[in-house]
Amino acid sequence: MIQSMTAFARTQSQGDWGSMVCELRSINHRYLEFSIRLPEALHELEVLMRERIRHHVKRGKVECYFRFQPSEVAGIEITVNTSLAKKLCEANEAIAKMLANPAPINTMDILHWPGILQIAEVDLEKIQDEVMALLEKALHDLVEARSREGSQLKELFMKRLDSMQTELGKARLRLPAILESQRERLMARFSEANIQLDSNRLEQEIVLFAQKIDVTEELERLDTHIAEVRRVLKQGGSMGRRLDFLMQELNREANTLGAKSVDNDTTRASVELKVLIEQIREQVQNVE
Repeated sequence: MIQSMTAFARTQSQGDWGSMVCELRSINHRYLEFSIRLPEALHELEVLMRERIRHHVKRGKVECYFRFQPSEVAGIEITVNTSLAKKLCEANEAIAKMLANPAPINTMDILHWPGILQIAEVDLEKIQDEVMALLEKALHDLVEARSREGSQLKELFMKRLDSMQTELGKARLRLPAILESQRERLMARFSEANIQLDSNRLEQEIVLFAQKIDVTEELERLDTHIAEVRRVLKQGGSMGRRLDFLMQELNREANTLGAKSVDNDTTRASVELKVLIEQIREQVQNVE
């Protein structure tokens, strides 16, 4: 199965312990890279979360975001460090005496000071299973979304590959006509110059020309690469880098085909091949 690297998933859960929301965003990236944003109460689970993400996602840039709101019945209490608050007030009064027009201190300024508000720690043992189950469901939804888009990409690739095979067929059909046209052109030039050329010499010229414009090897390589792309798409799994390499090889052979072309039809076939290859290559950048 082919997977895109672009997807989004959101899951949420609620219970006596409170409520949680998990969001996953995935975009294309050369390697696997992810960031996890967790509330303080869930930081101890980050290592487990990284392992689960690696299990489901092989390539792409993934952002994982958790929001946790404990319920009142969960026994979460907020207390004030009065000793520290008192010292802050005393320090403020001491500084205020040094100023001509001191500004009054705001209560919220004190509450924002690190260590003033003390929040009881959440019992992770009670909610760990819920957190990991929520992440697992989000990852499942993310993979499904990536697979749906991947199926559409596969269909697009197959259509482009079929069009490429059509262009290769056109190029093959033109080769005998090109050789015959060259034979007639040579005969006309010799006739205009009143040069008598024996049949052996004529055949030698034709053979030399045929060798010069011979693109059989390029056409066979193009066929081979197209067959390999189809095989990789059918096999599934992580294939983005492999497909990107094959697009480079296809483009190289298409360029050689155009360089050897002495006919408008084969030149057009080469150009059309490169257009189709580029269309696939752009989309391959988004394949896992």
